[in-house]
Amino acid sequence: MSNHMQNNSTHGSSSSSQPPSNQQQHEQEPQPQPQPLSRYESQKKRDWNTFGQYLNNHSPPVPLSQCNFNHVLEFLRYLDQFGKTKVHLQSCIFFGQPAPPAPCTCPLRQAWGSLDALIGRLRAAYEEHGGSSETNPFGGGIIRSYLREVKECQGKARGIPYKKKKKKRNQIKGPNQSAKIFKQSAS
Repeated sequence: MSNHMQNNSTHGSSSSSQPPSNQQQHEQEPQPQPQPLSRYESQKKRDWNTFGQYLNNHSPPVPLSQCNFNHVLEFLRYLDQFGKTKVHLQSCIFFGQPAPPAPCTCPLRQAWGSLDALIGRLRAAYEEHGGSSETNPFGGGIIRSYLREVKECQGKARGIPYKKKKKKRNQIKGPNQSAKIFKQSAS
């Protein structure tokens, strides 16, 4: 009896020898799984949806086709309320100190680097969703100017100047330098 039960369980609940129906074959074939999004792509999608929701919550709602740099600037300022970076006011006794010894009442803001990365993702998402690079509200000079101003202001307020990273130059060694190095290592 146990042998009969094992046999039935491997062939399904029916004891007939009919071939499986088309629906059963479809269920048995593995479906190709979509590739999971990279971290960058996930962030870009989330940021794009958040910005779209922000425009929809406007009174009146703003269609994406009518979005301009003013809406982008408003969005960036709106995000400041969720920031975690302490930016000291000029009137604060800790203004310009990178590690203040005590807490203060200065506001928390979005860090410049976070805003810069956000704008980069939104700029790419805008063009992926059919927008042209010429009309991209995230790529205008006013947005770049705003980001530069935030960067300078936060750098001064926190006492941490942002410096541009220098690119490493590939130094090509001439034949004389290679010979010198070879002679030094040989002796």
